[in-house]
Amino acid sequence: MEPFTLLRAVAAPYYHADVDTDELIPHRFLRKPLAAGYGNFLFHDKRRGAGEREDPDFILNREAYRRAQILVSGPNFGCGSTREGAVYALRDYGIRALIAPSFADIFSANCIQNGVLPLTLSERDVRSLCDFLQAQPGAEITIDLPAQTVSTADATTYRFDLERSRKIRLVEGLDEIGITLKHSQDIERFEAAYRARLPWLAPARGTS
Repeated sequence: MEPFTLLRAVAAPYYHADVDTDELIPHRFLRKPLAAGYGNFLFHDKRRGAGEREDPDFILNREAYRRAQILVSGPNFGCGSTREGAVYALRDYGIRALIAPSFADIFSANCIQNGVLPLTLSERDVRSLCDFLQAQPGAEITIDLPAQTVSTADATTYRFDLERSRKIRLVEGLDEIGITLKHSQDIERFEAAYRARLPWLAPARGTS
């Protein structure tokens, strides 16, 4: 998983409360393999209208925001079903960070597992950030995860909190398997001592 330390990128303002996982990726696309490119299905029913034509008014279809890697939205982002495909769609599209007043718990965990930063600010700060981004379409903002700050071009800085274990996972680029492998030597020592203490538990040769 790609480490997340410093991200300077275009941010798209999409302030809506209760953006659910079915809005992020409609369930009919979850039958497709990841090789199909889940980013193509992100906000599908919002991005595209009749005949699969792009809706020019949708935020990610506007030229200024097509390269957005940061999405700023409203409270309870990622609610609804627990589908991990919603995060796959965001990540495949190129979104590395989400900023909102709050996130659904399971969605937030899925983000961390896939290298996407779910960053919470107060509702007042999120609205202020959205106002800035709407006034300056295509503006970049900077997220410094080690310092836990979000900065805009007008020198406004917002501080955010993130659980230490989640921060470490993102900064080091570790999924659950990677975390386990960090302790591989301790695991091997434990297993060796366990087998020595209880040799009768070890399977006989030729058996599984």
